[in-house]
Amino acid sequence: MDIGTIAAIGVLLAAVVLFVTERFRLDVTAALLLLALAWLGLVTPAQAFSGFASNAVVAMASVMVLGYGIDRAGLMHRVSQFLIARGGRSERRLVVTASAVVGMVSSVMQNIGAAVLFLPALLRVARSARIPPSRLLMPAGFAVILGGTVTMVGSTPLILLNDIMLQGGYEPFGLFAPAPVGLALLLTWTVLLALAGRHLLPRPAAGKVPRPQEDLVEGWDLPAEVCYCRIPETSPLVGMTREEAGFIAGYTLHLLALSEEGDVLYAPWRYTHFLAGQELALLGKGEDFLRCVHDYGLEVSRGEGQIVLGLSQASAGFAEVVVRPNAGAVGRTLRELTLRKNLGVEPLLLVSSDEGPFHEFSDRPLKSGDIIVVHGRWERLRTLAEGTGFVLATPLEEAGLRESRAPAAAACFAGALLLTLTGAPIGLSFFTGAVGMVLSGVVSVGEAYQAIEWQTIVLIGGLIPLGIAMETSGATGVIAAGLTALLAEHSLFLVLLGFSLLTAFLSLFLSNAAATVLLVPPALALAGESGLDPTGLALLIGVSASNSFLLPTNQVNALLMGPGGYRTRDYLRVGAVLTPLVALVSTSLVYLLYF
Repeated sequence: MDIGTIAAIGVLLAAVVLFVTERFRLDVTAALLLLALAWLGLVTPAQAFSGFASNAVVAMASVMVLGYGIDRAGLMHRVSQFLIARGGRSERRLVVTASAVVGMVSSVMQNIGAAVLFLPALLRVARSARIPPSRLLMPAGFAVILGGTVTMVGSTPLILLNDIMLQGGYEPFGLFAPAPVGLALLLTWTVLLALAGRHLLPRPAAGKVPRPQEDLVEGWDLPAEVCYCRIPETSPLVGMTREEAGFIAGYTLHLLALSEEGDVLYAPWRYTHFLAGQELALLGKGEDFLRCVHDYGLEVSRGEGQIVLGLSQASAGFAEVVVRPNAGAVGRTLRELTLRKNLGVEPLLLVSSDEGPFHEFSDRPLKSGDIIVVHGRWERLRTLAEGTGFVLATPLEEAGLRESRAPAAAACFAGALLLTLTGAPIGLSFFTGAVGMVLSGVVSVGEAYQAIEWQTIVLIGGLIPLGIAMETSGATGVIAAGLTALLAEHSLFLVLLGFSLLTAFLSLFLSNAAATVLLVPPALALAGESGLDPTGLALLIGVSASNSFLLPTNQVNALLMGPGGYRTRDYLRVGAVLTPLVALVSTSLVYLLYF
């Protein structure tokens, strides 16, 4: 080995140590590796910074913008409702259900596309079910990666594999050739989650600052679940006004909205009349809701359509507002201000000086400094804050849904996916979709920049020069040749397992596509010399290139690292179990099917 090869392997070992020990933040470690490679002369300055203009980095930044646009347009709300309906409020059922669904979808589309498509829905499911995102995103992300091994179009390594086979004079694989292995891997992960997910998955970091909405709900002991019911023709509620119904005084229930034939009225005014067929959205305790349903002969409903979308956490929430000194609201009552009629927000409780909280305060004159907790759609809460009477004391977490932009958002995302299927580079395809999101008004330019997780971009861009150095210095070839020579003297199963584990290791630091390109040719040569079936060994390498669970260097893992609040040790903990398990299952199935 020459000095360049030794130096490249040394940098690789240093990368492993720094990632495992977490001596520095992951993006700082990637930047240090980039500098080391450049100053050691293992890559040119142009190569050192080429990662930031690479297909992978451009694709990563673009899908973050696409994901933000999909979220803002409300496209994935129905998906989150489906997952909650199937998984209920049970963490284990939600984790298993979500992982199975995203894994199967990932089998027919690129991994990163499936991840960005489901990320908004998964975050909403976590919020609605009140489980930490860290308990849901990693299982779903790993399912996305494994789902990509079910067909030959689910992951980049398997797409490349057919090209390599054709170049070597071999027959290409059929679309579902890896299905037995891929489905077994996805099933293995799902069963592992069901049996040991509770103990295996990372817990949220201790001391993590709660979200403002969680602070409000816990601090004021607010009910956070909205219940839905319909008014039948026989209900005594028909013809009554909201004030006459006495929801607040009699049941401590707040009417957030009512829906009639698809039209939704938020925070209905006190003189709004109830009609048969209307659907009501009531905020309060479950037992009070059921008592009200019984007394008025209402029908409990699941809540569907626009009323649910309009009250989802993407569209509405709680806020504290403070009465300004010398404002026009001082000395007036909420009845006089007609807060519901004019602004469409629902007052929940009032704290005045050292008195309160009051739940029924419509006729109580307001004082300077009074705190009112309200519920409303985000845009209406902003309108309330922009007036001269109140100060908004709660940071609003959401930008609000832009439902009118849903068709444009869907077209941009679908167009980007279709471009990838035509053979266009994934970075160019997704960047085209991201620019389309901005031009069509789904997201603003400022929101597009804010949607990008720059720590992830630096991590991926900084690692790409390491792959270049490993290839140009010959270090990867030395490692592959050494393992091939070592395994040639052992049993067939160990040869297969060795190639599987080597592929998994290299895919952590090179791209999984590069690992496939580097290892398949020598594997085919070894198979030819040994009289083995080359297709089985090649397929095993293509599948094993997706066995990237130990570090957040895979594109899917990197995308979910920020939203999930993960550290390297979280991936090491789960990956230490899943990586050898995936290697054993895939090797065993390939051995049985092809040898």
